[in-house]
Amino acid sequence: MADVAILSGSASDAAIVEEAAEVLRNLGITYERKIISAHREPDILDEYLRASDCRVFIAIAGLSAALPGVIASKTRCPVIGVPVSGKLMGLDALLSIVQMPKGVPVACVGIDNGANAAYLAARILNSGNLP
Repeated sequence: MADVAILSGSASDAAIVEEAAEVLRNLGITYERKIISAHREPDILDEYLRASDCRVFIAIAGLSAALPGVIASKTRCPVIGVPVSGKLMGLDALLSIVQMPKGVPVACVGIDNGANAAYLAARILNSGNLP
């Protein structure tokens, strides 16, 4: 069982995935990584989410950045969105992630900031141990 799932919508997000993975590795937090597109592979994403026992999801996506919101709509676990820079310098992805409807919360870190997503995941996992 991995505590954190790092999901990206495209292989082109590999550098950001690795940034998050490195932080989690250094903190001793178990993780797994997958490339699953919310648009191109919705059935695979559904199957993965049903089978997953991860406690926090980090979802890395650019352009319309649907991945974090789709994950949040299908799980009660915390979801952290990482917008990826692109044609609009990542603002399109950032706005897609932060403008979720009530009842479908997604935390959002800075554009291309996989490290902060991992640090936030660590804090979420540790929240029961805080004074």
